[in-house]
Amino acid sequence: MKRKVGFQFMLAAVLIGICTFLFFNEAKLGSMDIPAGIDLRQGIDLKGGIYALLYPDKENVTDEELQAAKAVIDRRLDNRNIFDRNIYVESDKKRIVVEYPSKGGADSYDINELGSIGSLTFREVVEKQVDKAGNYLPLDDMIILTGADIKSAKMEIYEGAYVVAFELYEEGAGKFAEATTRLAGVGRIGIFMDQELISAPSVDDPITEGSGIIRGSFTAKEASNLAGNIMAGALPFKMVARQVNQISPSLGENALKVTVWAGMLALLLICLFMTGYYRLPGVVASLAIMSLAVFQVDLISWAKIPLTLPGIAGIILSIGMGVDANVIIYERIKEELKNGKTISTAVDLGFKRAFSAIIDSNVTTIITGVVLYIMTTGPIKGFAVTLVLGVLLSFLTAITISRTLIRFTLGLGFGRNKWLYGGQGRA
Repeated sequence: MKRKVGFQFMLAAVLIGICTFLFFNEAKLGSMDIPAGIDLRQGIDLKGGIYALLYPDKENVTDEELQAAKAVIDRRLDNRNIFDRNIYVESDKKRIVVEYPSKGGADSYDINELGSIGSLTFREVVEKQVDKAGNYLPLDDMIILTGADIKSAKMEIYEGAYVVAFELYEEGAGKFAEATTRLAGVGRIGIFMDQELISAPSVDDPITEGSGIIRGSFTAKEASNLAGNIMAGALPFKMVARQVNQISPSLGENALKVTVWAGMLALLLICLFMTGYYRLPGVVASLAIMSLAVFQVDLISWAKIPLTLPGIAGIILSIGMGVDANVIIYERIKEELKNGKTISTAVDLGFKRAFSAIIDSNVTTIITGVVLYIMTTGPIKGFAVTLVLGVLLSFLTAITISRTLIRFTLGLGFGRNKWLYGGQGRA
């Protein structure tokens, strides 16, 4: 038993040591460069970025077409993990205003690429040709339609359900009739935007009239978004950047430094309180909380998620969840000691009986974060990412690291003193 606990302690110590080293230093793993955790990519509200005015390269563009183009730009920035941005349509001036953080180096995003025509394709898909996530692959020899074949697409209600109704130009109608006749009842057609699968409806009947509907368990928003993506990919124009400027940060580097120092001070005060109130478990909790902060910043840096004000809020909230989990555990340990249990039994029961409460609070928070990620865009999506990541890590540090460290101290002479756990005497 002692050997198992010792191995777990060494494993936890090595993990903490490696992550702490990578927090301050760059590393190289094979051909992959691992940036230092402190080299976070800052969001537009902290470091500034790009301000651009995008104009369509044709006349008489409707507001619906501009909104569809905005949907494509949103999707492209989401795919680059650029959650902190401002994108809005100025209908009276027939243009789209885009603000997003500049990254520099190999990660730079060409503003002209952002405004290029959406590459929409309808392709036959093969059941066994999927990626690691289970999504159908965009096979180049299976293209049925391109965006140029789409005449219109809009959300409608058909037989009490939300659907996407589309209409094709004459040439596209012929190609689609042949494909749907061949695939009716036996195959699917994937809809891809910039090589990314956005829908894969099954072919129920041949579509030979040049128009049809896409059915599914759509909400009104989902059907509207799908129609917008299809229309965006079908636009016969691109958005041209006529004015591109570097914008200054709204907070500035000094404000970021103040925020970081305030966060460090708050973390120090929490650690002092936990140590003073819970004694030895408080010291362990402090190590676990600091490990949580290091792990989270490292992962955010490696995933190239831009740090924004909402993102900082997500980090702080997840650290609070980690503190809450440790408080629940240690209060349970103190109760077990008051009931006459030995330290070893009190520790085991404390973690076991606090587990369900910690799971409930973490799961509900994660559900909220996932809903925010799915239903929103921009800074709120970035907040959701840091929150969910932090909550998962807080659970790991509270249940795994804290327990490993406490069980290790029980094997040491001083670690079996009940006073260190809020009780009296020795175990």
